[in-house]
Formats: sequence, structure tokens, C-alpha cells
Amino acid sequence: MNVTITPGLLSGSITPPPSKSQSHRVLIAAALAEGVSMLKKVALSQDIEATLRCLEALGASFRWEGDTLAVTGLAGKPASGGELPLLDCGESGSTLRFLIPIALVLRGGGRFTGQGRLMERPQGPYFELFREKGISFEQKDGVLTVRGRLEPGTFSLPGNVSSQFITGLLYALPLLPGDSEILLTTSLESRGYVDMTLDGLERFGVRVENQDYARFLVPGSQSFRARDLTVEADWSNAAFWYAAALLESDVDIRGLDARSTQGDAAIAGHYWTLARPADAEIDVSGCPDLVPPLAAMAALRGEGLTTRLVNAARLRLKESDRLATVTEVLNALGAEVEEHDDHLVIRGKDTLPGGVTVSGHNDHRIAMMAAIAATNCLSPVTITGAECVKKSYPDFWADYEALGGVIARTEEAQP
Repeated sequence: MNVTITPGLLSGSITPPPSKSQSHRVLIAAALAEGVSMLKKVALSQDIEATLRCLEALGASFRWEGDTLAVTGLAGKPASGGELPLLDCGESGSTLRFLIPIALVLRGGGRFTGQGRLMERPQGPYFELFREKGISFEQKDGVLTVRGRLEPGTFSLPGNVSSQFITGLLYALPLLPGDSEILLTTSLESRGYVDMTLDGLERFGVRVENQDYARFLVPGSQSFRARDLTVEADWSNAAFWYAAALLESDVDIRGLDARSTQGDAAIAGHYWTLARPADAEIDVSGCPDLVPPLAAMAALRGEGLTTRLVNAARLRLKESDRLATVTEVLNALGAEVEEHDDHLVIRGKDTLPGGVTVSGHNDHRIAMMAAIAATNCLSPVTITGAECVKKSYPDFWADYEALGGVIARTEEAQP
């Protein structure tokens, strides 16, 4: 699907969808628990559907009761015998990395597949651990097969590649029969995502001792306990409405928890940094998913104001190479963005010419960034592959229209 946006400011109240990051975590915890957990406000984005699909393949079950998802857990008990389960992770990096160690504990491994760039994304920290622990793995024809059993012990891995590896181990290690520890060999980036994981574990009755984000002590033989909860609104997706507000749209963002452990709640502080009429530098190592909305804000925060978004190298390993695609899309709209190895330099303008067609690059955050930047363009903007927002925010285009955005949808011509 293509969308063509007629430029114009947005106006109205908006409640962002439920948090995708928190949903992944509570769904996994509930699936590992004994009993039934009742989870409210679980939004079925494509990534969450992937996690549900994989958890069912591991033995959990789900049913809807009105707007509440009832999760019947499998009590974290290893299954005996049988073929390795096939786990289709779609395009969800969280699903893949969270579930690899869990599948090893529960089923002695699994066969993981995915779509888009997912199976190209690096799994090096796991592979190094697997070599050390005697777990076999093979990646062939788009399928990653891992086989073996995790044993209690010490697990050393870098903290600056992706916190998703740490989260996967934090869910799996409590189920082992002995105590374990996770040692980080480099300082931790994306600390907020680990905080969210630790919070989710605590909610489901699992204890982890966090020693200054450098060492995590995980007692073994623990049990996840079923519980009921409501998923928070998503700060990651709220960031695009913050961007619209900075670009002078009259948007009232509701339903967010200011005390949330979501790392992307940092957008509230970054908003005020970019609202000041001065050059700015923002370290995005702890909130890489905020770069697309921050870049839209920086591109249109005012003539001559320079913004540097630094420590962003990991963005090259997302659904697209986001340092490249942010630069390409915003510059096509008429912005002034310089791409560097690990950062962006953006010189602000008051408006952008627009009047072009840009690709969504099969990346939900790039498509949403282009849509927000289009509010301040002089001529219409067409975004191709706009359905990619379904990965995290299926109702984005409907919400955009509800705020007064004028868009026209067309189907892409088939070859």
C-alpha cells in the first residue's frame, strides 16, 4: 500500500497503542508460569503475533475473553522427546533473541525462521556462548537450528551489541536447576530495556540480583507465578506524536505512565532539549528506536539549528540500516542530514519542500518518521510500502487521519 499525504498540521487527543516491548516480556513470563494470567491491552501488532505464535509452538496456550488475553502457562517445565519445534519469528528481533535460550531450556532447542532482514541480524553473542557451552547451532537456508541443553553457570557476553541477548538469558536461567550469573564484558547500552525485563520478572515472582548492570545473579529452580496485569501505553510509538507536537501540531498525548521503565520514555526529556533554540547533541545509545522521530524533529526544529544524534551504530542492524534510511528519506524531502559511521548530523529548517515519493524501506519507524515530517512539507509526500507500520502500530494511519491528517491510499502495482 502507498499513502499520499497532503501536508497540514495535526490536532486532537491521541492514546498510543500498548507497549510492544512490555507485551513481549509479559507474554513470555505468563507462558512460563503455572496457571492462567489475564493480560489486558495486548495489541496484536505483527511482532506480538510472532511471539504468540512461537510461544504456542513451545506449549503455551491463549484465548481471548473480551479485550483480555488469557494465557495458560506451561510452568517452565522441560518437555521430553519429540522433534525440535519450528518457531516462525516473522520480522521480530525480540521474539528471536528472547526465545532462543528459552527453547533450549524447554525443548532442547528449536528451528528458528523469519522474514525480511531478521535472519541476517547478528547472533554472535549467543554463538560464542554456545561454542563455550557445547550447544550446536547451524544457520542454513534462512533457518537457525540450535540444539542442546543449557546448564547452570557463568554466561559472559557484551553489553553493547543488544540488550535482547541479556533478556533472553534472564528469562531462561531461573528455570535451570542451579544458580547462574551473567557477566557483561562491556558496559551496558539500552539499559532501559533491561530495566523493563527485570521489572517483568519481578512481577511474575522471579528474583534476579542486579549488580550495577555489570553482573546479574540468577538463582536457579525458580518458578514464574501467573498474575493479572494491564500493558502500559507505548513510549516508542508515542515518540512520533511528540515529534508532531514539536513541529507545531496541537497533539495531546494521553495514557502514558511517567514512571514507566520503558527506556523510550526518554523522549519526554529529548523533546525539551530540541525545543530550545540552540544546537543540541543527544546520545541515543540507550534509546536507538527514538532516532527516526528525533531525526524528524531535528530536521524541522528551526533554520540553522544543528542536532547531532550520536552513538547510533547499532541502527544499521535494524529492520533497515536506519542511519542510511533516515538520511535518504529526510534528504529526499529536502532536509539536510549527514550520515556518519555511528552518528547523524542534522541541520534544521523551518519547512521542507516535499513533493516526492519515498520508500518506507519495509521499516515501520521509517514510514512513521516520513509521515510526521510530511506535516511540515510544502507539497504532498507519497510513502510506498506504508503497510509496514503493522509491525508495531497497526492503527497508525487511522490515528493519523483521526488527528486531521489528509491521506490517500493506493495499492502498489504488481509486477
